[in-house]
Parts: sequence; C-alpha cells; structure tokens
Amino acid sequence: MDSGLSEDPVALKILIAGGFGVGKTTLVGSISEIKPLKTEEVLSDRGIGVDDLDGVEGKTTTTVAMDFGRITIRDGLVVYLFGTPGQERFWFMWDELSYGALGAVVIADTRRLTDCFPSIDYFEQRGTPFVVAVNCFDGVPSHSIEDVKIALDLEDHVPVLMCDVRRRASAKEVMITLVEHSLRTLTTAL
Repeated sequence: MDSGLSEDPVALKILIAGGFGVGKTTLVGSISEIKPLKTEEVLSDRGIGVDDLDGVEGKTTTTVAMDFGRITIRDGLVVYLFGTPGQERFWFMWDELSYGALGAVVIADTRRLTDCFPSIDYFEQRGTPFVVAVNCFDGVPSHSIEDVKIALDLEDHVPVLMCDVRRRASAKEVMITLVEHSLRTLTTAL
C-alpha cells in the first residue's frame, strides 16, 4: 500500500584502504557502475626514496587524492566508494574521507603485508568496522587466511578473505562481507 510518502534516499560510504600499490584503484574500477574518478599521477623523481617500489616495480602511477566510484543497489540505495591514497604523505586526507563511513576494506598484499598496518591501526583506533581483503596477485605464493590473520594480529571477529580485485565478482564478495560485518558490529554496539 502506498502511503504517499516517499522514502528518503540512503547513501552508504565505504572506504578502500591499504598500502601503496595493493590494488585500491583497481578494486574501485572493477566494481563501480560509473567510470571511476581517479586522481592518479605519474610517479616522479620526488617519490624516489619516499615511495617503496619493492614488489611493485612495474607501478608507474599513484593516487594523490582519492578514487571514487558508485554502486546502485536499488532505487534510493546507493553505495559510494572512496579509495584512499596509500602513501603516508597523503594520510592527512583520511579523516575527511572516513567521516560517516559504514566501514572499510583494507587491501593486503602478502609480499608487503606490513604496509597495511597503518590502515588497520587507523580503523581500529576509530572503531570503524573493516575487513581485510588479501589481493591474490599472479605468481605470488599464497598464504592461508589463518596465517594472514595471525601475521596481522587481528581480532577474531575481523573477516579476512582472499580476492582478485580485478574481478568484479571477487570485489562484490568483499563488499558484501564488509556490509554484513558492519551491520553485525553496529548492531552489537547498540
């Protein structure tokens, strides 16, 4: 029965975080229904000695502000994706980007696992629900979810899943896991 009242549209915000070169821009691009806004710039001489390219030697660009994408779930329900910059010199933007976020995806690269510690610390300190998505790069030895969880010293309730951020279905699974985890976390807090 139509009450004549329209529902207010709902917009959810999800952050995509992680270290330099882990696949944040790729994840946003693989799942966004719109052409994502990217603020990538070519790596320059100024990054020498600052940006650690170990394990990502072929990387030629970096995000300098944010990535932005959108997923429409249904009329009146939209998810906005905000990819954070991975380098420490851009972390000043994180507080603004994270304001009002439902939760976050921390992308991990097992070749450089310590690079995701700052993201994990950031969300833990603020009580923001997050999941860890281990990006399975071609030719990189795999590790069990339990080994990754132990290495990152995560609490038992934090979901960890393997993914390929290039694949839409894999990115979708990560998003669903985050939303379910965020709802459980927020419901428990009430």
